[in-house]
Amino acid sequence: MLHSVRSHPSLLFLCVANSARSQMAEGLARQLLPQARVQSAGSAPTRVNPLAIEAMAELGISLTDQASKSVNDVDPATVDLVITLCAEEVCPLFLGEAERLHWPLQDPDRKHEALTHEERLSHFRVARDEIRRRILALAAERGWQA
Repeated sequence: MLHSVRSHPSLLFLCVANSARSQMAEGLARQLLPQARVQSAGSAPTRVNPLAIEAMAELGISLTDQASKSVNDVDPATVDLVITLCAEEVCPLFLGEAERLHWPLQDPDRKHEALTHEERLSHFRVARDEIRRRILALAAERGWQA
């Protein structure tokens, strides 16, 4: 159950750089849960990864208006549910009373691997599709309109 009396969920997706997983989750949740308030942030924000933008564009979802944000800039009063997406990294901490879920997903940006553009993009597609699956499952479980 959400901790607030808001009629629509307020979600915060977190990962370290707020460049790929949490950005894709924000874009997907905005599309799949239009009644929800959706935010994303990171502990060391950088920029929205061009491959995340490309992978999301394949689904008709634009991330071009999104920007990487610091978790420190998120007002805890605006969040009912925090979903961390880190796997091998240390996830950002979020202070507040929000419910927490952890969806460990490997960072699709395999910077230290010698991969072609298509191979790199494939990792973003896998992460995108898994995040989409989990958002839909969460919406069904919670009775949210998706």
